[in-house]
Amino acid sequence: MTPKLKNLITRSITGILYVAILVTCFLQAFNMIIVFSLITGMAIWEFTGLINVYKHVNVNRFITTISGVYFFFAVAGINSGTIHTHAVFIPYLLTIIYLFISGLYTKSGDSVSDWAYTMLSQMYIALPLSMINVVAFRQATDGQNYYYYLLPLSIFIFLWTNDTGAYCTGSLFGKHKLFPRISPAKSWEGSIGGGILVLIMASIIYFIESQGENLSGLNLIEWLGLGLVVVIFGTWGDLVESLLKRTLGIKDSGNILPGHGGMLDRFDSSLMAIPAAVIYLYSITLL
Repeated sequence: MTPKLKNLITRSITGILYVAILVTCFLQAFNMIIVFSLITGMAIWEFTGLINVYKHVNVNRFITTISGVYFFFAVAGINSGTIHTHAVFIPYLLTIIYLFISGLYTKSGDSVSDWAYTMLSQMYIALPLSMINVVAFRQATDGQNYYYYLLPLSIFIFLWTNDTGAYCTGSLFGKHKLFPRISPAKSWEGSIGGGILVLIMASIIYFIESQGENLSGLNLIEWLGLGLVVVIFGTWGDLVESLLKRTLGIKDSGNILPGHGGMLDRFDSSLMAIPAAVIYLYSITLL
């Protein structure tokens, strides 16, 4: 077996397991919360490790990771209705204060960078991933919160569809570079092809949902809008992570996913797409 074929098989197996775990986890609220809390923790641990090595700073990986995971659970509790007081965020705030004050005693050569990268891990990873709870839990007219798997799952379906469409279209017709300074492989043709495929997928999802209770409350135009939001911000998310890796001088963020790199490599698009979807969904409810 050639190394190229072996890598293809490894990448395919990892990809299938990755998709299977995400799809099945969305079917149950508890499973979704557990899986994404693990993803949050692993991504922050990976990020802080990279920063400590390549930027030679001293981010407290353990406390920073615990903080991010706690924040995820707090947001999940509030949005699911399990927790009814925002006092749940007090331990998180105390942890953030601790991370700042600890800089007084670590004798770090660059405390400002330590603080900056610590907070970046929360803003870049913990906050966006926690927003999956805002998408997943909806409030009914009676004030009760309920879990609806299709909305958070659709974000990832759109991201996967966009990646597939962009790769196929870009390979066949790609001539004009989308962002050559950051990602030379991406093309405008690929992005447009991926976007068109997502619009088709959004139409299919709307048609399937409309045959039932339409729990999302979205009409066809709103589903198409959600698809476009995920495409645009997912692409930016991919480019942001590419810029991060270029700044650090690395190819992959890690190797925890054989053939696919690290956690940030797999969830880079979602780090921008999820909060953008939240803003979009809230915006259309205000119109």
